[in-house]
Amino acid sequence: MPLPDFLVIGAPKTGSTALHAALARHPALFMSAVKEPKFFLTEGPPPARGGPGDAQTFREHVWHRPDYEALFAPAPAGTLKGESTPFYLYDRKAQRRIHALIPQAKLIVILRDPVERAHSNWTHLWSAGLEPVGDVLRACAEEDRRVAAGWSAFWHYVGLGRYGEQLEHLFELFPKDNVLLFRYRELVDDPVATLDRICGFLGVERGVITEVPRENVTAHPDPTLRHRALSRVLRAGVTVGRHLPGPLAARLTEPLEVALQDRGRPRRPLSWDERQALIPRFEDDIALLERVTGEEFGDWLGPRDRSGGLMGDRPRGQRQARNGRPSLP
Repeated sequence: MPLPDFLVIGAPKTGSTALHAALARHPALFMSAVKEPKFFLTEGPPPARGGPGDAQTFREHVWHRPDYEALFAPAPAGTLKGESTPFYLYDRKAQRRIHALIPQAKLIVILRDPVERAHSNWTHLWSAGLEPVGDVLRACAEEDRRVAAGWSAFWHYVGLGRYGEQLEHLFELFPKDNVLLFRYRELVDDPVATLDRICGFLGVERGVITEVPRENVTAHPDPTLRHRALSRVLRAGVTVGRHLPGPLAARLTEPLEVALQDRGRPRRPLSWDERQALIPRFEDDIALLERVTGEEFGDWLGPRDRSGGLMGDRPRGQRQARNGRPSLP
């Protein structure tokens, strides 16, 4: 059956799109043309409710198994087949569905400093005009209410970054030898070594792919009256679009999406005060992550370092003190 041999399963905003494109360049690997089919996220029809824009996203899911298998049917004989849906790690039911259908699958997990991941996630939706709250701390405080209201996983800024809980469940289903775990910064700072490590894990020739395509950097529009007005119109448009055919709904909102990205600046880093406010949401899970993996992630509890990077973005082995003095914003 044309099912994948491996999956990039987590986490969102960790470079999975760029990694998918890089792996597609290896002649021994076949990556699905639909980068994020989301097949294992549901067993039934699209949910009837969700957050702003969720209805349009649900239309992108590959809901039926024949359609999912068709993604891998063109794979040349002898190639390993893969897809990348970074929400699979977060969704415990998706983990179980993967295990039930392809229990021998190899799984690739990319972890990013959870505070930075949450901020990047929020910025993505804010810049797109979908996030109604213009402050990442207040948006995170809304999470429980949004989950209860059925907003999709991409709105779960905190939950998506609680990797300890997610991996603890994953390792109950899959042996650790079937899971490759590495940090986002390893992919950014040392792509050649990281790609070779992935190829070795998959059992294909190393040294064939030597770069990761550059990802588009999300713009961060200022919270001007113009941005707020365009965002309100776009959210109204996607609400109307729930009742329109997919192509027509896209034509309704695309001009607004382009306008919202106009005049935007690169994503601004969190201040130490903002980072300090979010760290407690992950502290217990980081301790669990260390127990589950046997690796150290305590640097994610620290401030920005003086070079402008984040301690939590440092590759393995470059650990710094947890209680280091914060740099100036």
